[in-house]
Amino acid sequence: MAGYVGVFVSDPWLQNQFTQVELRSLKSHFTTMRRENSGGLKLADLQAKMSRIKHIGENLTEQERSSFLQDSYQNLEDEVDFELFLRVYLKLLALATERRGSGAKNASAFVKSPTSTLLHTISESEKASYVEHINNYLAEDKFLKKYLPLDPSTNDLFEIAKDGVLICKLINVAVPGTIDERAINTKRELNPWERNENHTLCLNSAKAIGCTVVNIGTQDFIEGRRHLVLGLISQIIKIQLLADLNLKKTPQLVELVDDSKDVEELMSLAPEKILLRWMNFQLKKAGYTKTVTNFSSDVKDAEAYAHLLNVLAPEHSNPSTLKVKDPLEKAKLILEHADRMGCKRYLTAKDIVEGSPNLNLAFVAHIFQHRNGLSTQTKQISFLETLPDDTQISREERSFRFWINSLGNSTYINNIFEDVRNGWVLLETLDKVSPGIVNWKIATKPPIKMPFRKVENCNQVVKIGKQLKFSLVNIAGNDIVQGNKKLILAYLWQLMRFNILQLLKNLRYHSHGKEIVDADILEWANTKVRHSGGQTRMASFKDKSLSDGIFFLELLSAVLPRSVNWSLVTKGESDEEKKMNATYIISIARKLGCSIFLLPEDIIEANQKMILTLTASIMYWTLKQPLEERSCGSSDSESGSILDTTSISTTDDTASESSIDDNNIN
Repeated sequence: MAGYVGVFVSDPWLQNQFTQVELRSLKSHFTTMRRENSGGLKLADLQAKMSRIKHIGENLTEQERSSFLQDSYQNLEDEVDFELFLRVYLKLLALATERRGSGAKNASAFVKSPTSTLLHTISESEKASYVEHINNYLAEDKFLKKYLPLDPSTNDLFEIAKDGVLICKLINVAVPGTIDERAINTKRELNPWERNENHTLCLNSAKAIGCTVVNIGTQDFIEGRRHLVLGLISQIIKIQLLADLNLKKTPQLVELVDDSKDVEELMSLAPEKILLRWMNFQLKKAGYTKTVTNFSSDVKDAEAYAHLLNVLAPEHSNPSTLKVKDPLEKAKLILEHADRMGCKRYLTAKDIVEGSPNLNLAFVAHIFQHRNGLSTQTKQISFLETLPDDTQISREERSFRFWINSLGNSTYINNIFEDVRNGWVLLETLDKVSPGIVNWKIATKPPIKMPFRKVENCNQVVKIGKQLKFSLVNIAGNDIVQGNKKLILAYLWQLMRFNILQLLKNLRYHSHGKEIVDADILEWANTKVRHSGGQTRMASFKDKSLSDGIFFLELLSAVLPRSVNWSLVTKGESDEEKKMNATYIISIARKLGCSIFLLPEDIIEANQKMILTLTASIMYWTLKQPLEERSCGSSDSESGSILDTTSISTTDDTASESSIDDNNIN
């Protein structure tokens, strides 16, 4: 539902040096630098300003940057436009690459593409580990088995990832049912449109399971940009390995706490934090006195692993493990112990002593999956019965959480109700949706020690909401600080809805700048279906007849006829048939380029909030496609960006029948 904004560069040579994703990132840096200099930027300013760009700042000293500018340009008082900025950037990056030399330990340095000078590194150990994971979990896949097993010593992983099928399949391994595999293009030879559709489906689905893909586009996969491909695969595998680190999947985790209050705190923790808590719980039983706070430096000596495996699987222990002084030798014995337990390694002894955080986390997560050492005492499990179980709240929390994370804020949210309480994430989100609306001078960035600062942040959140015409009856900043679930969900729904309506309004050649309201979206969808010969109609966004999915399949077929394979559509009569249609709808919409966060249940139950977001996303994608591209099936690969907003949206909810009523909190 967010739009693609290209960055124009007039010089053809410069155009060839960057992808649009890279240009947008650099344009953001350039704009920030100019704003900090009151709108002007001189060559002399770049010595200090360029230090914030990672590879330049890490590999060039202040003196080196200064000398380079003095040697390269006669007048450092010259004004810098964006294209000159790009030229300076490329030259400094080339110098940084030269200074860097052969690259970091255990990593291979490489040029991103034949036309780009950007240097990136990948961990060969991580690549080998992820290849092993893929070989193990996708070995029996009917389509992929002819390509597997992959050889970790080659670049086969990146070659096979170019058609998009592998990562789509991997997403379904991590979170089963995310992608309807009927929507994946799996011909042996894919044309460019089909390949692009797979990557668009992959990226939108990755966002929908919690991955951060802000700076990744479909072209990055097609060109085999290894650091980006590996980064996404890493996130997907991490989500899979940490899937059981919650009380719903593993109620035995209540053994880690003493009472129901602590259970609520445990439920709010990120999966990695729960994994650390579990590890320390087991280490305490083993008599290990240190506290492990990370999966890097705290496990490098292999001592914690020796105690952990001894307490979890004493029958496989080697008495000499704890006596060995050399960390590398101890790490080798630990991996032998893990092998005897039947645990996949995910890492080498060298990875342990070098403190590879991703691989160590994967190793511990797999140990937890294989043998967590927790009891099933009914007394402790009974704590869970006292906690409210609201499926609807849980689904909405998930949708809003993944939507906020997709915007690329500085803070990744693990639990909406806990992580927005200081107000900072909400202020960042407001600034993404309506740039410039936040007064950052009166905002306090975390960590926030003084409680009243959190209230100040949240008061500004409420004030801006009222400015945007949200319905916020009797809501104060302190309600957010206190974690009032109903109020937080009501605010976030209106914020998401405002974003959608503003995106539609910004398509000025369609809307002519007028306010877009729910009724416009409803009318557009019904008109589109009717004009294409469809037989269904949507009375409102909570119309129960939508549960069979036929209306949305007709709508998708209307906006892109070849998008729906009607031979795969069911009548939607039974619950199973409805779910099949709903999963197909979501995958087709994501394949087109819609960034959506609903679940099949939201369609089956006609959840009016999520039905509105789905319809608006399809409308937005359709209206921003040139007519000739709609006819040939072009997908938008950058559906995660946010268009600039220029005015405030006034909402009208007659179409959604009481959507504002849902938000009024008395």
